[in-house]
Amino acid sequence: MRKRHTAAWVGCTTAALVAVSGCGTESAQSAVKAVGKADGVMAALTRATDRTEALGSAEVRMTTDTGTSGPIAMEGTYSWGDGYLFDVQMDTRAANMQAVHHAPKTHVLFVKGVYYYDVDAFTAGPYKGKDWIKVDGSAVFGKKGAQALAGDNGSPSASMKGLKYAHDTENLGKQTVNGRSTTHYRAVVDQDHMGKLKDAYGEGSPLSRATGASSIVMEVWVGSDDLPVRLKQKMGAMTVTMDFEKFGKTVSVTPPPAARTADLTDVIARQQRQQG
Repeated sequence: MRKRHTAAWVGCTTAALVAVSGCGTESAQSAVKAVGKADGVMAALTRATDRTEALGSAEVRMTTDTGTSGPIAMEGTYSWGDGYLFDVQMDTRAANMQAVHHAPKTHVLFVKGVYYYDVDAFTAGPYKGKDWIKVDGSAVFGKKGAQALAGDNGSPSASMKGLKYAHDTENLGKQTVNGRSTTHYRAVVDQDHMGKLKDAYGEGSPLSRATGASSIVMEVWVGSDDLPVRLKQKMGAMTVTMDFEKFGKTVSVTPPPAARTADLTDVIARQQRQQG
C-alpha cells in the first residue's frame, strides 16, 4: 500500500473551500466542519493503527464467515512483530475437521507461511503415528499469496494498517463492547488501495472466489487507550470479526517436531487445482 491519504485529505480540504467560496459564510463553515470531522476520524484511526503495530501481538477471538458455510471461530495469540504468526484453538466441527480430529477444539499454528494442525494420530499408512498435519500456505493461496501472508499481510496489525487508506470514513459514536467504552468508526477501503493482497491472490485464487471483494468495509471500535477493542471487516461475501482481549510484545511460535508431522501440502495443492 502506498501512503496517499495525506495528499488526498489536503486536496479535499482545498477543493471544499474553493467550491463554497461564493456561497456564503454558513456554507463555508459547514464544508470546513465536514472535512474537519473526516480529518478527526483519520487521526483517530491512525493513532489506533500505530499503537497496534508497535505492540507486536494480541490475544484475539476471531470469527470468519465466508458466506458459503457457517462461521469458523478461532481464539488465541496472534503476533506480527517478526512476521505473521499465530497459536490458536479452532472450532473443529465448524472447520470440517472432525474426520481427523475428534476433540471439539483443534490446536492450529501458523509459522513462516506454514499451517500446522494438531490431529488424532494416524493409525496406518505412510503417516502412521504422526499427530500433526502440515500444509504450506502456497497450496491454498499460491506462492505470491503465501509470501504476502507470511510477511504480515494477514495479521490483525495489517488489517488495522488498511484503515490508513480508507475513504468514506465516519464516527458512529460511543458504544460499549465487551464491557468497555469505545468509539465506533466505519471506513471503506476501495479496490485501488487494497494493497499487496489484491495483487498476490489475483482473481482466480480461492480467497478472491470466496470474497468477491471489490472493496473492504471496515468497522473498528477503539478504546480510550487508542487500541482496537473490536475490528470487523466485510469483503464481498466474507466477514471477519476480531475481538481483542489484550495486547503484548512480539511472541514466538514453535512448529511441532518433523517426526510427528504429516506433510499434506501436495495433496491439498492437487485438490485445489482440481476444484479450480
